[in-house]
Amino acid sequence: MSLKNDINMVKEELNSEEKFFEKAVITERFVKKYKYKMIVAVVVVIVLVGANIAYDLNKQSKVTSANEALTTLNIDSTNSEALLTLKNVSPNLYDVWIYSNAVANEDFITLKEIKNSSAFMLGDLASYELAQNNKDVKSLNEYSSKQDAIYKDLALVQSAIILLSESKIDEAHEILEKVPLQSSFAKIASALLHYGVK
Repeated sequence: MSLKNDINMVKEELNSEEKFFEKAVITERFVKKYKYKMIVAVVVVIVLVGANIAYDLNKQSKVTSANEALTTLNIDSTNSEALLTLKNVSPNLYDVWIYSNAVANEDFITLKEIKNSSAFMLGDLASYELAQNNKDVKSLNEYSSKQDAIYKDLALVQSAIILLSESKIDEAHEILEKVPLQSSFAKIASALLHYGVK
């Protein structure tokens, strides 16, 4: 009986080895068949990971360089090297720096140049600064007529105040009525509407 058990055990071992070799042959065929595709896939993954790491390092380097240039400009606003670095590394931050200096120094020529900046909201802010500086009703009305103007309601109120000071009460009232009721300037507009009523 033990001989029969031994023969069965040997058969089972041979079957399991046979299955193992069969799977090894199948795997070898698969690898041979798709060898180049697998190598290309591994290379592509390595290249993508490497490119992503390089991009992140470059981006971080630009941020660090822009911060250093901005810190230098805060200490010495006449540092032309830091200004050039900021312009090359971060054009939008450069525009913001130029805008803030132009507003602080009332440099309206620079504000006119910055009106076309691609930096978020900067063109709108420069347009408002120019319009309110001119104290010109036409400029303020042109600004407030823009759909996405940030200081739209403020420009309307300023325009009305200029008209009221020129005793053009009816025109001022027409402009003040354009201020929406939900605006934070609605109370001021309402108070000004009562100014000069005959």
